[in-house]
Amino acid sequence: MTMNRMRVASGEPTLLRVVGFWSLAASIINLSIGGSIYVLQGVFARTLGVAAPLVFVLGAFIFIPITMCFAAAGSRISATGGPYSYVRAAFGPFASFVTGAVFWVSNIAGVASLAAALLDQAASIVPSLSQPLARGAAAFALYLLLCILNARGIRAGAIAIMMLAAVKLLPLAALVAFGGVRAHAINFHGSSTVTWSTIGSSMILVMYCYSGMEIALLPSGEVQNPSRVVPRAALVAITVVVALCVCLQIVAQGVLGDHLANNPAPLAALANILLPGSYGVILLAASISIFGLLQGDLVGSPRLLFAMARDGFLPSLLSHVTARRRVPLLAVVAHAMAVVLLTCLGSFESLALMSGGAICIVYFGSCASAWFLQRRDIRQSGTPFMLPGGPLIPAISCVALILVLTTLKRSEWQAIGYALSVVIALYGITRWRRNIKIAT
Repeated sequence: MTMNRMRVASGEPTLLRVVGFWSLAASIINLSIGGSIYVLQGVFARTLGVAAPLVFVLGAFIFIPITMCFAAAGSRISATGGPYSYVRAAFGPFASFVTGAVFWVSNIAGVASLAAALLDQAASIVPSLSQPLARGAAAFALYLLLCILNARGIRAGAIAIMMLAAVKLLPLAALVAFGGVRAHAINFHGSSTVTWSTIGSSMILVMYCYSGMEIALLPSGEVQNPSRVVPRAALVAITVVVALCVCLQIVAQGVLGDHLANNPAPLAALANILLPGSYGVILLAASISIFGLLQGDLVGSPRLLFAMARDGFLPSLLSHVTARRRVPLLAVVAHAMAVVLLTCLGSFESLALMSGGAICIVYFGSCASAWFLQRRDIRQSGTPFMLPGGPLIPAISCVALILVLTTLKRSEWQAIGYALSVVIALYGITRWRRNIKIAT
């Protein structure tokens, strides 16, 4: 299929293609390993007992096929926007607008949940930060710093992400290595409560824990040789993330035993056993990890606003890039302001559940797009990554996502339904305004 017959964005403002394999892989790892990896071991131990490691393994069986779909779609569509651009190329503007809007809602909910968790940790040291005014000022100061860093360009942001990813991995890898020696087999002989309900509710949080790749792929217009770099970086990074999550859950269970369930800081408690006095070090590492995720998100998510503005769905100002650094600075600031507002209004758990449910919808659209793009052989540059088995992997991914979505509670479906209603209404208003503009 020739380029002029493809339903892809054209006339994209010039962006710099400076993101290579290591930068993109580090970005995916950075965005997937956030603050949740430091707390979910206790949550899953409470819900599933000693069977908790299985939920990460089951999540891997779902998430690896999803990653393969992203690799295939990302190798074919090189325009900025990630899943939004994949769906636009495959199914047209309406589907892409809904995907993009739900994606952005999921992003700000997920990132705001971690920003709220970061401020909660800070409030344990500085109690005044628990007050609304001080909390809002701290969130504003945090995002002002991040905006200044991102204004320096994608290259500076990529370097910062690589450094932050390394800082995240080292202490976690050390916990796995040293904790594995101290694990006791008897701690795996307790009770377990594996039911469809407990597995389902846990899977939403696992999807939330593994997610991040879709945000890292938003700056596709700034990736070098995307047909080659995107598949390799995505598959390598997710393999690292899955292996780390599974190993941390096993080691935490093996060392902490009955003390793991409901532990608010399980990895800090694990570190304190392995090296007495290191509790605070791991809490600091968790704070750095969250900061790194916030930085990675502010590199990726504004590119979604940029792409939607480029395609006429949002004000054109959001698609403007700075003359020297080629950064969509207004989109960066707009996203930062939205996150700050939501951080001041929500809590970690409520925002995380909303984000996890919404992101499954985005994954569904991306997996379906991967098959359509491959079947029609739509490509923008280079030789794309081919999904083996034709529609098999996208079909497995879509069915698994539907099963996960069936576990959402009524209140969570209502929140997503309200968001979709607003999105569809906004699409109708946008189309109406565009038709009036064309007519005049």
